[in-house]
Amino acid sequence: MSPVLVTGGSGYLGTHLIAALLRAGRPVRAVIRSAAGEADVRAAVRRGDADDTGLEFAFADLTSDDGWAEAVRGCAEVHHVASPIPAVQPDDPDELIVPARDGTLRVLRAARDAGARRVVLTSSFAAVGYTPKPTADYTEDDWTDPDTPGLAPYPRSKAIAELAAWELMRRDGGGTELTVVNPTFILGPALAPRVRSSVQLIKAMLDGTMPAVPRQRFGIADARDVADLHLRVMAAPEAAGRRFLALADGPTLSFLDVARTLRRRLGPLADRMPDRELPGDEPPDLVIHNDRAKALGWRPRPAETTIVETAESLLTGPGVSPA
Repeated sequence: MSPVLVTGGSGYLGTHLIAALLRAGRPVRAVIRSAAGEADVRAAVRRGDADDTGLEFAFADLTSDDGWAEAVRGCAEVHHVASPIPAVQPDDPDELIVPARDGTLRVLRAARDAGARRVVLTSSFAAVGYTPKPTADYTEDDWTDPDTPGLAPYPRSKAIAELAAWELMRRDGGGTELTVVNPTFILGPALAPRVRSSVQLIKAMLDGTMPAVPRQRFGIADARDVADLHLRVMAAPEAAGRRFLALADGPTLSFLDVARTLRRRLGPLADRMPDRELPGDEPPDLVIHNDRAKALGWRPRPAETTIVETAESLLTGPGVSPA
């Protein structure tokens, strides 16, 4: 059986996806930057209840062509998860846009040249719903316009990278299919020993270093459920050439809703949670649809379960430290 390639193998979502593939009996080739990260990835997937004997590694970086042809060789299925996620928005948008776009195209070309059957790309709701609409109601048919006034570098980079991916595959994809997963705000227990991306915000809320939260509404997607959706869209013939929004059922939430949920569920363990929002306009009601993913049999966890288990993993997880 040929290995399944997973880029971003040491990341938050990448470790969950590797664990899910290994539990399903699939050998995995994980792409990481250097051999120094192997031990942490193996420990992370074991925390995800997976046997890591079916795991091998390849070494490559999104900013260089080196190593990608070797990484994808012999892999019929490619999950491209790796993408730069900043701790803060850079002053120069190209610091994010260039590696996000060029890295995605680099992986797609390597997969195409190796004759891969399908690439599943992790994009983001940031590529779907960051351009205002008269009603804040979004499906996979919606796109963030990269030229939206005031658009921050991160959502702009996600929209540009995904648009470039679709254009490449329409123009010169050979026999390789493309499918895209667009998660909302990803939470869920951290398997890797370092806290990254969205989980850093929950950590800051728990430890009291974020006394007031941004005034924003968003959907929540559990990393375990996003990994499951990756497997489903890779397997489903009808998923070729389509996008899939990933989020839990129910209404979208605010950061203040998250804080109140943790205070209610965790009691004294969450007594440093923020109780106020930063000044600003009230965000519009936000509706995001996950019907397309659910048509594949995908059933996400409730958002409250994800929120609580994220916090519990930070409070009790082995060796968790800031990035």
